[in-house]
Amino acid sequence: MSYLDNILKSRRDTRHFTTDEVPDEVIEKALQAGHWAPSVGLTDATRYYIIKSTEVKNAVKNLFLDYNKKAEELTDNPEQKEHYKSLKLEAIEEAPIGLIIAYDRSVLNQFTIGTVGSNEAVKFSSVCAAQNIWLSLTEQGFGMGWVSILNYYEFKKILDLPENIEPLGYFCIGKPATNYDNQPMLQQLHWKQKSEVPICTEIKNIVKSSVSDLLLKSLTKVEIENDFGTLLQEKIDSKTKPIGALGTLETLAFQMATVFETLNPKIINPNIVVFAADHGIANHGVSAYLQDVTRQMVANFLEGGAAINVFCNQNNIHLSIVDAGVNYDFPTNANLINAKVAKGTQSFLHIPAMSETELQLCFEKGKSIVEDIAKTGCNCIGFGEMGIGNTSTASVLMSLLTGFSIEDCVGKGTGVENEKLLQKQNILQKAINNYSGPAELKQQLAYFGGFEIMQITSGMLTAFDNKMLILVDGFICSVAFLIASKINPDIIKNAVFCHCSAEKAHQKLLDYLNAKPILSLDLRLGEGTGCAIALPILKSAEVFLNEMASFESAGVSRK
Repeated sequence: MSYLDNILKSRRDTRHFTTDEVPDEVIEKALQAGHWAPSVGLTDATRYYIIKSTEVKNAVKNLFLDYNKKAEELTDNPEQKEHYKSLKLEAIEEAPIGLIIAYDRSVLNQFTIGTVGSNEAVKFSSVCAAQNIWLSLTEQGFGMGWVSILNYYEFKKILDLPENIEPLGYFCIGKPATNYDNQPMLQQLHWKQKSEVPICTEIKNIVKSSVSDLLLKSLTKVEIENDFGTLLQEKIDSKTKPIGALGTLETLAFQMATVFETLNPKIINPNIVVFAADHGIANHGVSAYLQDVTRQMVANFLEGGAAINVFCNQNNIHLSIVDAGVNYDFPTNANLINAKVAKGTQSFLHIPAMSETELQLCFEKGKSIVEDIAKTGCNCIGFGEMGIGNTSTASVLMSLLTGFSIEDCVGKGTGVENEKLLQKQNILQKAINNYSGPAELKQQLAYFGGFEIMQITSGMLTAFDNKMLILVDGFICSVAFLIASKINPDIIKNAVFCHCSAEKAHQKLLDYLNAKPILSLDLRLGEGTGCAIALPILKSAEVFLNEMASFESAGVSRK
């Protein structure tokens, strides 16, 4: 066995340390080994932070203890719980040196060779650095232990790490107090046995994907009997008012009752679902904001600080947040629905935004999310979105599916104006010109689509199938509806277009769909805010139909 083999085999996750100091030259040599590790596109994105302070170590230890208590509660097996509590899972205070190995996410704001296929490659580079450091320390007679049982949000906060720095964890460094006979500690303590040999499978065949049935067949059509429509119109006209005097409210009441198939419709458990994802096209300067804003806004949604949060709270609407493909690993959060297909689409300027398999996955995930919401009794669902670059994606899809010029389909988005707006138009026109695929819906959606837009499309189709009222927000959600209507034209029966946005292409798209929006407030925020603001108007339509007196009950003459 070679010397290198011995080093590789003896490298262990150390949890017990002596009090021996770690010489500076040992750390310097180890960090140099980390620097020699492979780095995708030579991004040099790995960052290191040394910790010797007792105060800092104590703070990190307290974070560990708090999170470890929660981890302990994840098992209901008393024996397993006690076994877990007996394990030595960290040595934060005992180890002479603490090391944070992190990666700088901001390098993704520029085009980087090697990250086109996977934005996660930057993180993988830092993992390679961690492995090199571990091996270097082992060769020098020292050990390292990886502490990952932490709330990373709090971890970054107490250490005042920059927003763009993402730690892999906290690493303890020192002289090992035991080698566990060169066995992994958890194996030595009978927690779990490590397999003797690596698990490796040869792949000999490929699987040809087929896009979800939602794309290939129309959904069930709801046939409304003529006599029901006659009875419903008679109920509306019999209210103590001139015929048609409540205008759009009468139209909404008729639509609501038709969708719910009852003369006494009632909105139950309304829910707005905000789908968030990142777009590769954002790397070409089509937005006024950096891609990282998507992640920041999802965090804002989860903390209750966004416009959609306050409007949903105001109107007693349940809010669901979906990670459809944000370029970030969010900590586990009960309020975040994980439907991540990938960490953002690729840039469709030169290559497909997603594969057909990823497109199918979007449709499956969108369908599953809405079906779960329908099971709660919800019969009115609004759709919102968040994703830097998604107006560009929506503009291209609108142009392809309507035949309008890209100039007619491009707007300010997050605030792009003047020369920047012209640049945005030129980039998107170039992307369309570069496309040489078939003029078929499936291929166009895969090439130019966004993960959140495709999941919204699928969700809308599923909502129709579940006889739900579909609230359509602004420009991007209207494009998702456009796609859904190409798959199933009957979906228009369930759609309520909540507002006409300040995005110039939205009015043109609404005209194309022959849709009349409820509101016109110059909104261009997204997030489903238009749906939340419009819901009280729908409730007004509901109560007039159900509670307003008729001419007969009030003893009022019709004429």
